[in-house]
Amino acid sequence: MGKKVISICFLVLLIVVSFGFITTTQGAVGEGDWITNYRVEDPTTGQLMVEVDFKTGTTKTISPVFDGAEVKVIITVDVGVTSSTTLLRLVTYLQPSTIEEVFWKRSGDYELSAYNPYEKTVQFYQTTGQLVIEMYGTIPKMTVPMPFTMVALLGPTGETLDHIKVDVITVVMEEYQLALTQKEEQLQSLKDGGVHPGYIELYESILDQSRNEAAQGNLDGAFALLDTLVVSNAPVTATSYMEILFFPAVGILVATTAVFGLMFIRGRGKIRYILMVLEDQIRDLEGLTLRASRIDRTIAASLESVKDRLKNIVGM
Repeated sequence: MGKKVISICFLVLLIVVSFGFITTTQGAVGEGDWITNYRVEDPTTGQLMVEVDFKTGTTKTISPVFDGAEVKVIITVDVGVTSSTTLLRLVTYLQPSTIEEVFWKRSGDYELSAYNPYEKTVQFYQTTGQLVIEMYGTIPKMTVPMPFTMVALLGPTGETLDHIKVDVITVVMEEYQLALTQKEEQLQSLKDGGVHPGYIELYESILDQSRNEAAQGNLDGAFALLDTLVVSNAPVTATSYMEILFFPAVGILVATTAVFGLMFIRGRGKIRYILMVLEDQIRDLEGLTLRASRIDRTIAASLESVKDRLKNIVGM
């Protein structure tokens, strides 16, 4: 009878320990169950970019993280349960640093297994305690802004226990956002100044198409569309005939936007044909500008500016 009681107690103890281990290893990824704190810094200046502390529930974002940037990441991993046979791994997805020769610099006395700072992986057996380690590297170049996983904590079978993911902004996208903001402010000033609705419609149409091109990663086309929005002598009033003249202009600019999309999606074999079509549209715009000049020089000057911009795009 005594042996049965001992066996049952031992079994219960095993269940409790196993349950505690499973609860620890299967926590929510990216919510601080393992990696409780991390700091992203500029390794040259030491300037803080991002800091997240899950224990206090605070997040600091001091500056954006750009693609191609060198970073230093200070990571704190809290291991709450000991499982001496469980091997865990920290894996970085950064590219090698040009400032530091190593990926890792250890801090503290937490024991690591077969530690090699030049490798992308650091491994250690699961022992109760706190691992603090520094990670160095370069964020890869990207075509569009996106969340990027800089490091992941992997379990013994390769499952992801935790990770550090930051929002990375492309340098070109940052420049585009600044240019877009300027054009949006210009649009508002046109509306406040009572510019003719046909002109506002044309402006808004090009802005929308530029945003679409940027969202698809075609930043060259997105910038080129913004470059067509040069406001000089925007018409404040116009006759009904002038209003009719503006709608073909809107159509031409929308067609231009479609050309940019096609040039981005299709191969170079189609570009020459597309440019020929666009040149025909420019000639039509020249005729439209000539007719407008006989009625209103202001609107003609605006159409002339659009025409010149389109010519620069196609190299005419």
